[in-house]
Amino acid sequence: MTDARVPDTLWFTRCPVPTATGVAADRGWLAAEFAPDGIAVRSLQDAEPGADRAAHYTHGLPGLFREGGNVPALWARSRGRSTRLVGLTWIEERQVVLVAPGSPVRGAAALRGLRLAVPRHEVPIDFWRAMALRGFEGALASAGLGLDDARPVDVPATGHSGQWAAELDALRRGAVDAVYVKGALAVESARRAGAEVAVELDALPDPVHRVNNGTPRPLTVDQELLDEHPELVDRFLAVLLRAADWAADRPEEVARILGAETGAGAEGVAGAYRPGTHRTLHPDLSDARLDLLARQEAALRAHGFLPEAVDVRAWADPGPLRRARLLLASGATAPSPVA
Repeated sequence: MTDARVPDTLWFTRCPVPTATGVAADRGWLAAEFAPDGIAVRSLQDAEPGADRAAHYTHGLPGLFREGGNVPALWARSRGRSTRLVGLTWIEERQVVLVAPGSPVRGAAALRGLRLAVPRHEVPIDFWRAMALRGFEGALASAGLGLDDARPVDVPATGHSGQWAAELDALRRGAVDAVYVKGALAVESARRAGAEVAVELDALPDPVHRVNNGTPRPLTVDQELLDEHPELVDRFLAVLLRAADWAADRPEEVARILGAETGAGAEGVAGAYRPGTHRTLHPDLSDARLDLLARQEAALRAHGFLPEAVDVRAWADPGPLRRARLLLASGATAPSPVA
């Protein structure tokens, strides 16, 4: 530990998807780990109304850990936010291209020439738009095609409530021919809209075609916290590793937690996440995952989402996760919780 003042609060934020952070929060283990030090651990999602919830996207909060989509994480780093990449997960979260009921379109090659819905939100970083572009790119690339072989159509999303609402409404009205969606709520939204699946990106054999906002998903931390109190970062990560270990043996519990995290019902969770998802929550910084994130960075920059380039490997710091594994193996963190 350095001589810098120990923070009285650590913050964390996560996306409504499968994460070790979400499991650890559900079990109360993060708070329990740091309570003896007098350090509060707080969720940005559960903070009081005046809290800076935009920090989930900007990473502009001291002492913040974030496990979420890579578009905001790369954007924040590109804009000069001082963060470090300390882990990556790869969790298959259902990604599909939908078409209207009765449409004959099936397969990626059939997207050639079609009008593809690309939403536009009035937000600082439009990760929804980025996801649609990257989803269509992945599907088209699997058939040897590119976005230029189709017709991306802007779909204004302001004023629509609910995920994918603007795109699915455009599909219903016949303004577009295909919509990209992903995740548990997407499964439920597609069912309500009666939309049909044209392309299952999860079924594509090359993971390059599934690279998107959540694949791979980064775990980032405030650089100042890591510099001044690396032991706190190590302990936080050790709790996440313990949560991932716990989840690996408890699919029913993970499904329950996912329902709470995503706001989806059992059908949506079961339809969005493959059997075995509960065993995939461990972060790492493998060369394969770093390479896939670098592909995403290049694509986002090409589409104009990143003001400056991000050197993914220079951003990554494997030290905290390595030390966290040693901590967990040594039993130096909080006592193992009961089931």
